[in-house]
Amino acid sequence: MMLNSRFRNRHALISGGGTGIGRAIALALAREGAAVRIVGPKESELAEVSGNFPDRIRFTVCDIRDEAHWKDVIAAESSLDLMVNNAAISIATEVFDSEPNLWEDVFSVNLHGYLNGCREAARVMKNRGGHIVNISSVLARLCEQNGTAYGMAKAAVDQLTRCLAMELAPYGILVNAVAPGFVDTPMSRANGSNELETEWFQTNFITSGRIPLRRPARPDEIATAVLFLANSENTYITGHVLTVDGGMSITL
Repeated sequence: MMLNSRFRNRHALISGGGTGIGRAIALALAREGAAVRIVGPKESELAEVSGNFPDRIRFTVCDIRDEAHWKDVIAAESSLDLMVNNAAISIATEVFDSEPNLWEDVFSVNLHGYLNGCREAARVMKNRGGHIVNISSVLARLCEQNGTAYGMAKAAVDQLTRCLAMELAPYGILVNAVAPGFVDTPMSRANGSNELETEWFQTNFITSGRIPLRRPARPDEIATAVLFLANSENTYITGHVLTVDGGMSITL
């Protein structure tokens, strides 16, 4: 397979690289010539992704809720140009009935995992610069029933992105985020059903035109936005949250 060269000789680390958006980012970066390490909790998923570019995509089984292990994985990267914090979980939370540990589980992955990823990646990058891209969500600004914990965590990721962009600027580290809307990923098929095929989604977002493009995003379309922000030609965009939602957030 012929490779492009925009990311040749650049080293990237992606959390949650075994499925969905993370998988698409890993494959896109490998096609562009990057050396990629993906981390996630399931070896079989990571190995499948690595098998597409075995000479370019390496993998490490890692639960980013294990702070010490996560730090060790990043510290082992002698060269790191790009960190993509993508791993996330979605658990329905209701303010009166949800157990506290459910909220803590969401925050431990969707916020604390990102903070640790940013911090430890910056330690590796601080002497040579680099790019950090966090995968946020339009639910950082919009609200979905039973999505309070997820939305809170993603809102915090947006602010983390802005604050670290300022703090890490002296080291030449650019920090940005991509905020997808609905994306056709395994997360949308949680609990044995596909949210994107429900009457609720089709009526409220497709038929109504609430999503002007009248479809969910493909994972590779989110990867395109990540590569735009992470490209070495991007030398002046930092602290930005790029919305990629098919126009959903501009409609009433």
